Amino acid sequence: MLEIPAILLTCVALFGYVNHRYLKLPLTVGLVVMALVSALSVLAIDNFMPEAGISDKLQGWLKNIDFNKTLMEGMLSFLLFAGALHVNLKDLLEARLHVFTLASAGVLISTLVNGLGFYFLTHLFGIDIGFTICLLFGVIVSPTDPVAVLALLKRIKIPTRMEATIAGESLFNDGVAVVLYSLLVAIAFGAAGGSGGELTGANAIVGFFAREAFGGALLGLVTGYGAFLLLRQMDDYVVEVITTLALVMGGYSLALYLHVSGPIAMVISGVFIGNTGRQFAMSETTREHVTSFWHMIDEILNAALFVLIGFEVIMLSLEMNFLVLSVFVILVSLLARFGAVGLPMTLLSPIAKKDKGDIVILTWAGLRGGISVALALALPSIAEKPLILTATYAVVVFTILIQGLSIEGLIRRVYK
Repeated sequence: MLEIPAILLTCVALFGYVNHRYLKLPLTVGLVVMALVSALSVLAIDNFMPEAGISDKLQGWLKNIDFNKTLMEGMLSFLLFAGALHVNLKDLLEARLHVFTLASAGVLISTLVNGLGFYFLTHLFGIDIGFTICLLFGVIVSPTDPVAVLALLKRIKIPTRMEATIAGESLFNDGVAVVLYSLLVAIAFGAAGGSGGELTGANAIVGFFAREAFGGALLGLVTGYGAFLLLRQMDDYVVEVITTLALVMGGYSLALYLHVSGPIAMVISGVFIGNTGRQFAMSETTREHVTSFWHMIDEILNAALFVLIGFEVIMLSLEMNFLVLSVFVILVSLLARFGAVGLPMTLLSPIAKKDKGDIVILTWAGLRGGISVALALALPSIAEKPLILTATYAVVVFTILIQGLSIEGLIRRVYK
């Protein structure tokens, strides 16, 4: 219980120091780079000194962490709530058409394009993979990760409307993607839909999606309102901070128990407390302490997550054909993101404002992160899993390192 967090936070501190002193990259990017270099150095040492078995020890340590469970059933609830807490509801409502469309239709378009591209590429490379499994890969690399995106927005200045669109989409589309992922896993591995006919299967799919998505939204509203009522009845910042912490831990646990979307519940409750709660249920002192507390939680977990992402390279299959295929997958993922943004934004342009350069910025700001890696690791032990994990990791690292470092220059050129 103590050893793993101790090692992880020690790495965060050391890597953070090296980045601050020498690399001077944005913290999240610097941490990924340092962890990635460390993991690759271990692999290089093992090539020259196989008897040392360092990579095996590191793999064993990473398996003990269980990246998927750690993120999806632990860190994600805190990170989503912390991110949603700072979203301005007025700005979000003004961008609601773009946010809703990108987080729903955009995810579906991206899933389809990525899935079709992966199906074509794998067969071109002589790898036989079923189409449903390819669609699973498509949804894995579709959500823009709120952790990576919100970290990006902290260091660049963009128009309020665009910031609300990017932040809102990243907070909501991961919840939609997780629901779609669960649905495709159930279909691919026969865990849902039963043995009934087509109509029964369709009803099961619609019911599954409605329960997860709308159930999560409803749970977020109910738990957020319940916490709001408690906060309004007292003026003790210590107890009020603990109340928000209980809201996150209790609400997410309840979502898992009720089989509704925990990510969507956390976003809804976070936006509610961050706007209505802070305005009508907190004193100025409480607002300062709640904001500072969740800012620190966000920064610490954020840093730990990006170090873990860098270390995960040790778990990949480094076969040459997988690596070459992954390069083409990155290109397909960029095309899919462009289509997922461009088509909805163009169709909405008669009724929702769209400025020149919006599609390009939204496309390039579509960073992937821990959620994609966690979903890939959560796949059952199938023959295609090593390839899917390698390709997913390639997309994630490309978006964080290449897009994350170049998006600021792109925004300057667009808004100059």
